[in-house]
Amino acid sequence: MHAWEAIQKTLELIEDSITEEIPIEELAENAALSVFYYQRLFSRLVKKPVREYIKMRRLARACDALRDKSKRILDVALEYGFGSHEVFSKAFKEAYAMTPTEYRESKVNLNNFEKPDLMLSYTLVDIGIPLINDGLVLEINRRTLDEPVTFIGVDGHVSIDGIVPHGIATGVDEPGEVWRQFFEVMDKIPGIIQGRRIGVAYHGNAPNGCFTYFAGAETDLCEGEGFKTWTLPAGEYIVCRFEAETFDEMVSTALYKVFNYMHMWQEKNGLKRESFGAEIYYDQDEEKQGYVYMETWVLWLE
Repeated sequence: MHAWEAIQKTLELIEDSITEEIPIEELAENAALSVFYYQRLFSRLVKKPVREYIKMRRLARACDALRDKSKRILDVALEYGFGSHEVFSKAFKEAYAMTPTEYRESKVNLNNFEKPDLMLSYTLVDIGIPLINDGLVLEINRRTLDEPVTFIGVDGHVSIDGIVPHGIATGVDEPGEVWRQFFEVMDKIPGIIQGRRIGVAYHGNAPNGCFTYFAGAETDLCEGEGFKTWTLPAGEYIVCRFEAETFDEMVSTALYKVFNYMHMWQEKNGLKRESFGAEIYYDQDEEKQGYVYMETWVLWLE
């Protein structure tokens, strides 16, 4: 068994027992390691100490529970292993810069510390060969875009510290807030073509410590009064298509895994990173209920 496989086994155990107290000794035994080496290896591969990781995963699961307003905050706190309302509120505010009450009353989505899929850090697939693991299906291909494609929508500035690295930073989902603004005004945007939507990160006119994030839909216009446009340039691209069972999973857990995997894949293949990263979403096919997919596009630069 590889070292990462031993740690992955305990990640699954933690997730299945997230509302229970799990002694580190039991986790170490499950990984066939001493407590000392288990904690050391866990921190190196997961980027968090064991107890801190468990706390962050409990907070992530608690976020979902808090949306159910029939549950008292105290009950959510106790369910996920926090001894009191005060302890839970302090941990929640440290992670997300708002209290559970403020989150429950808001419309914002939050970035959570996701459960890692360590296999994706050690498996390098060839172009055109699908990778299937833990409910995620992804495939990387080269694609030529002969003509530029223009999108119309809205943009905003996003804090780099709040989004990088994916799946580890916690706080308000700032790109998600740009999408929420887009959907609020989408019916008023002229020239939208049904089919593809895009989310793209680039520097633009963002201040230091931030980048610009654009959310929009394909258009046949060159510009739209009161709205922003962004053009995907013609060129050779590396396109990673991936699928998930639901849209929510696709834009959270699956997207986090794919971003991390593509970063590793580009480095291993000696590819340079472009000044933008694009996520292209496709409308769901009503004949294939539950079938959801999207693509990440990166210019091929050797």
